[in-house]
Amino acid sequence: MRKLSLSVVLFAFVLSLSAAKQPNVVLVITDDQGYGDLSCHGNPILKTPHLDKLHSESVRLTDYHVAPTCSPTRAALITGRWTNRTGVWHTIMGRSMLRHNEVTIGKILGDGGYHTGMFGKWHLGDNYPYRPEDRGFQEVLRHGGGGVGQTPDFWDNAYFDGSYFHNGKAVPAKGFCTDVFFEEAMRFMKRSAKSGKPFLAYIAPNTPHGPLVAPEEDRLAVLEILSSPKFKNIPRQFKGRLSRYLGMVRNIDTNMGRLMEFLADEKLEHDTILIFKTDNGSTHGPRYFNAGMRGQKTELWEGGHRVPCFIRWPGGGFTKPRDIGGLTQVQDLLPTLLSLCGIKTDRRFDGMNLTPVLRGRQTVPEDRMLIINYSRMPNFVNYPTPFSQSLMKRNQAEVLWKRWRLLEDRELYNLETDPLQKKNVI
Repeated sequence: MRKLSLSVVLFAFVLSLSAAKQPNVVLVITDDQGYGDLSCHGNPILKTPHLDKLHSESVRLTDYHVAPTCSPTRAALITGRWTNRTGVWHTIMGRSMLRHNEVTIGKILGDGGYHTGMFGKWHLGDNYPYRPEDRGFQEVLRHGGGGVGQTPDFWDNAYFDGSYFHNGKAVPAKGFCTDVFFEEAMRFMKRSAKSGKPFLAYIAPNTPHGPLVAPEEDRLAVLEILSSPKFKNIPRQFKGRLSRYLGMVRNIDTNMGRLMEFLADEKLEHDTILIFKTDNGSTHGPRYFNAGMRGQKTELWEGGHRVPCFIRWPGGGFTKPRDIGGLTQVQDLLPTLLSLCGIKTDRRFDGMNLTPVLRGRQTVPEDRMLIINYSRMPNFVNYPTPFSQSLMKRNQAEVLWKRWRLLEDRELYNLETDPLQKKNVI
């Protein structure tokens, strides 16, 4: 009887240790890839088998919203705060620099015992104290600015065999940029796993953002699909652009397959939260397939800010893979991840902790209201004036409530009866 009691105690102790184990976090955010640029969302041209597999294994937020441009989304993602609070409401002219007193996911998880790494596109400031290595990320490999080859980047940088900033120092790399960022992220994960500490890998490829440069294998594969008679109505010139754009998405899908295989092979899959999302609407979707939405990147219509968000954690006690409706937003992910990782902070967030929703204990509040507000600075002025859109104004905002969408003070749509937002009922 005593032996039996001892066994029960030991078993309970092992269970408690297992429950206390903090999960790894892999957060992937792609650049300018829209909701419809996935075959699991009905894309008629491109097949994305690996992302489709992740979709089938994940809890999917189907009414998930971001900013219509990249830097504001990234600021909200890594701080869990309304992007206007963080000083980031545009992509250029100093409006993409995350205020130095903002605290990031890298800092919070790092203080909580995590190894933290960032790979790819940062776009929240390129000089001290704004760089990711200044904001809590212990291992960094990134390009400068908002894209490879932009002004703050390494001089004359390229998508192939470029140079990237490794912990602040420019180093040459071999291969296509997205391949490099995923490969370095997996090296970081392997080292971190060997140390016995949990890790955060923030992987942010700069693709499929323009300029449209894809590996030849991927470009030709898409071009071959587009040569089918079923796509004869797509203009020839646009087919060329589309082959490069979707070629980059195809490459992302391949890298997601490599990543998922790596997690399985390294016995990390069960204890790793894997999130795939994008930063804003598609740049090409409205011209060929937009998943039943109106609008694209930079626009307040649905296609500008509703994006995919897949969350997979086999050991996390989630409900079976399913769609979750209800309004959710980019600010929700950080408070949710902190809850899942068992990390407490006195920081206040503007997002909602979705843990009870992911575990099926409650639903997203039906009456939730979201606001999108951002700026696109006009070309004729590049400094703050009363006439400059670099200053936030209410007429650049949208209110989302249930299935209603109020764009500025000029357009009102009911998505239930008008998903393409054609009938303004204001």
